[in-house]
Amino acid sequence: MSSAIESPGLLLTLLAFFLVLGPLVFIHELGHYLVGRLFGVKAESFSIGFGKELAGWTDKRGTRWKLSALPLGGYVQFAGDMNPASVPSAEWLALPAAEREQTFQAKPVLQRALIVLAGPVTNLLLAVAILAGFTMAYGKVVVPPVVGLIQPGSAAEKAGVQLGDKVVSLHGSAVGSFVDVRLAVAQHPGEPLDLVVERQGRMVVIGAVAASKEVTDRFGNTQRIGYFGIGPASAERVDVGPIEAVGEAVIQTRDIMGMMITGIEQIITGKREVKELGGPIKIAKYSGEQLVSGWSNYVWFIALISINLGFINLLPIPVLDGGHLAFYAIEAVRRKPVSQRGQEWAVRTGMALVLALMLLVTFNDVASLKFFAG
Repeated sequence: MSSAIESPGLLLTLLAFFLVLGPLVFIHELGHYLVGRLFGVKAESFSIGFGKELAGWTDKRGTRWKLSALPLGGYVQFAGDMNPASVPSAEWLALPAAEREQTFQAKPVLQRALIVLAGPVTNLLLAVAILAGFTMAYGKVVVPPVVGLIQPGSAAEKAGVQLGDKVVSLHGSAVGSFVDVRLAVAQHPGEPLDLVVERQGRMVVIGAVAASKEVTDRFGNTQRIGYFGIGPASAERVDVGPIEAVGEAVIQTRDIMGMMITGIEQIITGKREVKELGGPIKIAKYSGEQLVSGWSNYVWFIALISINLGFINLLPIPVLDGGHLAFYAIEAVRRKPVSQRGQEWAVRTGMALVLALMLLVTFNDVASLKFFAG
């Protein structure tokens, strides 16, 4: 039997990557733009990409819409948006009153915060819409957390799990579905599960530890996951309406963000290796692989990256949207903006952190390529 690793090819990979990143960046920046317009702030430019302009046009409101040379992000430049905490400058104070009223700095702190928050929220809403569409199209999978299969020799059998046990909680968190069990176990390879089951009407605490195993897909991507060796007693797929589908999509989005937080915690505490972090090259690689795997896999991947983009931008790091929101929260409490010196220090620190992270994930991406891994 052949064990050849499949590859979508460089051109298809690049196409798939730009079809993922371009629309998601546009959606993110469109959120900023639309809420800014709602509050009467003039947008001077709307760019997909950074650096030199490749193509563009100016609309009747004076906004320059452009495509720039470095396609790894984008921005909306609002009038008067001159520094992270919007401290009034001499240039801003010199503007005529009518022009100053249309600037970002002139708006109350709540409006500025909503404009900044709109970008990440739009990404999350897009993901919810995609996941809700999948739920409506394919139905909701109902899998009660009742054990119906125990693999011989597995960690579950050794721990004393029995058929018919109903999993009540893992890691101190309540369990509502067998899907929750799989996700919780997979995220914690080699770690205690703090498993509580209901057995014949009584609660039983089981000292179980998830086994650790590596799984490799057809593209050669290897991942270390937790494995316990149990299966559900039953599963069914039920049709749902739009409202329930949206509710399910919100829960899925929350769970995915929870997995991201868990992953970050595990890397910080040394439970996972830093090399598991990925950047643009790895995203491009996965984009091509998901595209050749079928449209549903590809669209689901778009939802996943949209959640990633929204989540990362909410982190309280200066130069990211979350950093701006942190400045506005401080301003709301103090009733005055952060000092010029304070914001300069924070922005430099944040920029250094982001650049260091970009260097790290790029190094990880390059090191993981088969050309270099050999």
